[in-house]
Amino acid sequence: MVTPAGTSTRPTTDRVREAIFNSLGSAGLLDGALVADLFAGSGAVGIEALSRGADRCVFVERDRAALNALNDNIDALDLRDRSKVLASDAMSVAATIDADIVFADPPYDFDAWHDLIGRVTADIVIAESGAVVSAPPGWEVTREKKYGRTRVTFLERVVDAAVSTLL
Repeated sequence: MVTPAGTSTRPTTDRVREAIFNSLGSAGLLDGALVADLFAGSGAVGIEALSRGADRCVFVERDRAALNALNDNIDALDLRDRSKVLASDAMSVAATIDADIVFADPPYDFDAWHDLIGRVTADIVIAESGAVVSAPPGWEVTREKKYGRTRVTFLERVVDAAVSTLL
């Protein structure tokens, strides 16, 4: 896997990726899923999702060096037909991406979690952060685990009980 030079990206460690995907896999949430990898960097998380049964992935990254590495990785693994790369800011396109699961791994100083989560259309967000990520209104934290400096938070959209009984 090609990673961009410098410190503009912080790759997700193998241990963290393994934990995330074991959890999603045991819940049967990846098979055929549409996923989004926001703040994608080299694309390791989205590529892992594709390798574990996700149908398609939208990768969002704005850093040029990271985009070059991301595109090289997608091509090297022959995943272009299952991938879409957006050279954009994640906050500006989050609401336009149709996905079942969103992975968000912004820089550790990112502090607009409620805004970002409020924009996504998916029902599941997996947030990778250096600090606690609390659930905004309409969402709940379903799992949280710390791996060294990295905190992984699973959030799910709350379905209003009154509405769900009508469905």
